[in-house]
Amino acid sequence: MREATSVKEQSADQRPDIVETLWWLVTGTQVDPAEQADVLLRNPNTRLVDQAVHTVSLRLLRQSWQRGWLPEDVLQMSIRRCGAEVRSLVVDLLAAETAQYAPPTVDERWLEQLRAVGAEPWWDREAPHLSQWTARHGVDRIRALTLLLAAQRCWSRLPVLARILPLPGSATQASGGVRGVDQKVLARVRALLAKAESTGYAAEAEALSAKAQQLMAKHAFERAMLADPEPVDPTADVRRLWLDSPYTSAKSAVVSSIARANRCRAVYYDKLGFVAVVGDQTDLQIVELLATSLLVQATRAMLTEGSHRGRFGESRTRSYRQSFLVAYAARIEERLQSANEHSAAEVGSALVPVLAERERMVTATFAELFPNVRTGTSNASNPDGWYAGRAAADRADLGLNREALTG
Repeated sequence: MREATSVKEQSADQRPDIVETLWWLVTGTQVDPAEQADVLLRNPNTRLVDQAVHTVSLRLLRQSWQRGWLPEDVLQMSIRRCGAEVRSLVVDLLAAETAQYAPPTVDERWLEQLRAVGAEPWWDREAPHLSQWTARHGVDRIRALTLLLAAQRCWSRLPVLARILPLPGSATQASGGVRGVDQKVLARVRALLAKAESTGYAAEAEALSAKAQQLMAKHAFERAMLADPEPVDPTADVRRLWLDSPYTSAKSAVVSSIARANRCRAVYYDKLGFVAVVGDQTDLQIVELLATSLLVQATRAMLTEGSHRGRFGESRTRSYRQSFLVAYAARIEERLQSANEHSAAEVGSALVPVLAERERMVTATFAELFPNVRTGTSNASNPDGWYAGRAAADRADLGLNREALTG
């Protein structure tokens, strides 16, 4: 409390450099963002303040990249810590930070993440961004400053992650290339999944999800039987899949099951809420899309079951749903592994060396990035939820049959 009082008594423009003052407020104190905003509002030079908060934002984002974070990761964490209202502000700052680098020096996968969230400068760069953002979104100045300072505090406290992409400004054409699933196929699958998630009709959603799964499964097998004409790096790639609350631990089991069935390995960051998946880029894209679709189906089936109570009227909904998802994950992995064995038998021995090389790359990269990973298990304590989850997994249409692959 004494620290907060001393900060409020000192106007921001009393220090020689407002940027350093702001950096100190964000990273060196425990002052609430609303109090920090009040300090900044004492300065009558709004343009100077807006330029300072913008400079500090870009500096903190660069620090986040040094710590191994990517644009999607920063956006996800900002929303989870500060609320959905901060989204458009963070997206703009991601665009502003990346705009400082020549496009050829930014990895294509980095740029993909920015395009996916619509990160593109729209404001007049000769004027401070924050004042233009407040006018565009109808947010008063003190609220905008509070949101931005809360996001900055979040970024200043991000832990170190394994670096999985070159830093912006250091990428080359070779490192920025994207291999894997054809982009037209990805676009079609994403469109189907978006429709599945937006429809209010369960039957239609399941049909759309099944169609998406059939499309990517067919493409995966076609790619697996072909040698990649482009030279590949001697290491596997990594993707981070963020999970929606609640039941993130059980949902991570679903992702991990899909990853194992597709020759990938996964690590769950329980305190942050994402799964890092290591694998060949083609396999990673399939894992991401298949996980999205199956989690949609699993969540819908789980919620359809409603709430549950024990013999004495106590709520057992949480244990039921946790067990449901864990059982769903186990059964989905069994089905995917069975499909793999069937497909491998059809392809024959031609695919063996390709898959062996992929497994070698994945194992080596995983060991390098996650040397201290611990093996854990997800608990399933509710028998009713367990059996319901397996039944739902049996009903899930993977689209991995002969007709789906040849149709």
